[in-house]
Amino acid sequence: MSGTGESGSHVRQLRQEADALKKEAERATDPEERQRLLDRARKLFAQSEQESAMAAGDIYPQE
Repeated sequence: MSGTGESGSHVRQLRQEADALKKEAERATDPEERQRLLDRARKLFAQSEQESAMAAGDIYPQE
């Protein structure tokens, strides 16, 4: 079992979830709900970027 493969799979999963949330936000009619979904999508994408960088050997997490 490869740690890098698992990490890559998790990164893809986070990005897919972020994309799904962005699409759901586009369909939302309530501005507060739209913002909540967009904020959650941004957090997931940032988390995926950080995990990707760490898996690539970057020792410092992105801020």
